[in-house]
Amino acid sequence: MTLLEAKQGDITEECVDVIVNAANTSLLGGGGVDGAIHRAAGPELLAECRRLQGCQTGQAKITGGYQLAAKYVIHTVGPIWRGGGFEEAKLLASCYDRSLELADARALKSIAFPAISTGVYGFPLEAASIIAVTTAASFDGVSLEVVRFVCFDAGMLEVYRGLLAQ
Repeated sequence: MTLLEAKQGDITEECVDVIVNAANTSLLGGGGVDGAIHRAAGPELLAECRRLQGCQTGQAKITGGYQLAAKYVIHTVGPIWRGGGFEEAKLLASCYDRSLELADARALKSIAFPAISTGVYGFPLEAASIIAVTTAASFDGVSLEVVRFVCFDAGMLEVYRGLLAQ
């Protein structure tokens, strides 16, 4: 059985097999979590991402972790919130599913997620966290032992811990 947990912290410092990057479609870095991961991993990550030729919203691709504590980075592109009528929930769930599938296919044991799409992409935190926790809880993989939600601040942590307690 997979342990689902939440903690407050910096995802770039997580000692897990793979961290998830809330990337943009170019995969070439940006602001927020994306920029922090690229800075912490070093220039080799950008070089590998250039070879991937981008990623579509709702999909995911995997690279090495380079200078990160994590061995790998899964880059997934969350949807931009446009009011909820443009399949944002479906696309966000797909981000979590595709990321979990990639980790499981590599027989990885631990994964750490940020709150995908809740920053500049504007997805409401409460709705996004429900999708994240529900998708991870229903994932039917074989290798993952720990799924961690790494929260940027105490308010976000409270939302995730409340969901995980249910």
